Amino acid sequence: MSKERAIVVGAGGISGAWFPPLIAEKVRVQAVVDLNLATAQERIAQYELDAEASTDLRAMLDKHQPDFVVDLTVPEAHCAVTCTALRAGCPVLGEKPMASSMAEARRMVQASEESGQLYMVSQSRRWDTKHDQAARVVRGGKIGELTTINCDFFLGVHFGGFRDEMPSPLILDMSIHHFDLARYLTGADPVSVYCQEFNPQGSWYQGDVAASAIFEMTNGVIFAYRGSWCAEGCPTSWNGDWRFIGDRGTLLYDHDQTPCGQVVANHTGFSRKLKDVKIPAERVKHFGMHGALREILAFLRTGKQPQTECHDNIKSLAMVFAAIESNKRGKKVPVKGL
Repeated sequence: MSKERAIVVGAGGISGAWFPPLIAEKVRVQAVVDLNLATAQERIAQYELDAEASTDLRAMLDKHQPDFVVDLTVPEAHCAVTCTALRAGCPVLGEKPMASSMAEARRMVQASEESGQLYMVSQSRRWDTKHDQAARVVRGGKIGELTTINCDFFLGVHFGGFRDEMPSPLILDMSIHHFDLARYLTGADPVSVYCQEFNPQGSWYQGDVAASAIFEMTNGVIFAYRGSWCAEGCPTSWNGDWRFIGDRGTLLYDHDQTPCGQVVANHTGFSRKLKDVKIPAERVKHFGMHGALREILAFLRTGKQPQTECHDNIKSLAMVFAAIESNKRGKKVPVKGL
């Protein structure tokens, strides 16, 4: 039975995906903090929590002294919430994206360093069976030395509300998932990017909702990304459809199907003979937010560093803002993390 105590900050829609794993892991939620007190009270009643509802994070930190804080607020509030918790001596597990700007993200990393407290970001798609299988093939060298990553993401989605008015809805709100997956699946990190955002004819969005980007990654790997949220018909997966090319073969992962691939079986003939790649067995037991929660609990119990600790995750966020900068400047730009 878990002995960890937590304060949850933010009781909006996303919190509905977090309270079930918190309960499953028997984490004691001491308080739920939200700008709207009634919303916090509703969540406490919904999940039958023995917790206090409040609008004051500092007061709850002083009163309860939790083992960690779960930040489920909007991105614009992440910096203030996370820095407050860290400086109060509490590790933080926060929702993606890390922050609403690189300047804020760097302040959060600095707060983690100065306080000596962990700050990790939940990139939920890392805790997925098929993503784990693909990563083990690519990072394990089963298709040889990686040279190329391609990702396509095309959906026609009618959100209504704030996304329809955002300046860069695809890159800012969605592409962080794909950019972080590219890093996770391959072990490569971003170096530079050329990106062009645009708003296709017939779009129901005000901002640029489609983009094409070419990232140079470490070891000379090229990551080509194409995406749109106003592409009607023939949709890809929400995770994107991927092709990984190595110097010995190729791995495909699309429409959320189990990855498949082929590698060269011999080195003679105009077209080389190929053989199928053996895909590793499934091993992920806790998915999405539950997987992220398990990692911070493991850190609290054993000191094992989570894979999305802030010094690493800021590299994924940097890809987002570098892509936007490249579009504005009309040229290739470096991707600068810390």
